[in-house]
Amino acid sequence: MKKQRVDYSGFSLRRLNEPRFAHAKLLVGWLVYFALYFITENLIPLDHCHVIHGFLDDVIPFREGFVVFYVGWFVLVAGSLAYTFFYDVESFKRLQIFLMITQALAMLCYIVYPSVQDLRPAFFPRQNFFTWILGIIYAFDTPTGVCPSLHVAYSLGILSVALKDRDLNPWFKAALGVFVLMVCMAVCFVKQHSSIDVVAALPVCLIAELAVYGRDYWKPRWNRLFLRPKKKIA
Repeated sequence: MKKQRVDYSGFSLRRLNEPRFAHAKLLVGWLVYFALYFITENLIPLDHCHVIHGFLDDVIPFREGFVVFYVGWFVLVAGSLAYTFFYDVESFKRLQIFLMITQALAMLCYIVYPSVQDLRPAFFPRQNFFTWILGIIYAFDTPTGVCPSLHVAYSLGILSVALKDRDLNPWFKAALGVFVLMVCMAVCFVKQHSSIDVVAALPVCLIAELAVYGRDYWKPRWNRLFLRPKKKIA
């Protein structure tokens, strides 16, 4: 079922408090996030950061081809926000709140327990288009502020919202699930995150999931699964 486009005709900043446009104020969360990102990336000394390195990181090989999924994540986030903003306001609200919670928790972790990873190769074993892209990413993205991984947290949040949308095609949901899995793997294969960062993102997502969906979505399902219905007295 194709959703109708949300009518934003007449939109202006003066009308943000109107119920019709109020959800757009949630986008301010990104300004807060980018401000905190600047602080954690530039104002926390490197010698204050704790090295995040797990035993799996020594087993997972460097595979530059996974940069396709790593970069594709940016399209996934922007596309999901744009689609829900223009076609499904309720899903947009849930997705944006989910992402804001993961952002807040991750930034708290980055400030309280600053992290850095030492996984990037000293030199690329091969020179190709993929390593060229990774070279650009490495140059602009410092290896600090890595645990938990927001790449993973955002991806799982987008998947969570999509799976609960009854109007989305099941095949699209399955394809999205595969893509999210590849993103979670990619952060390790391109040596942007430790496997610990991936695992650390899971409880962050769980907190966001319960905050966004706990009462309205999961509680009824929990009750049906684990609470036996009372027998009627004849």
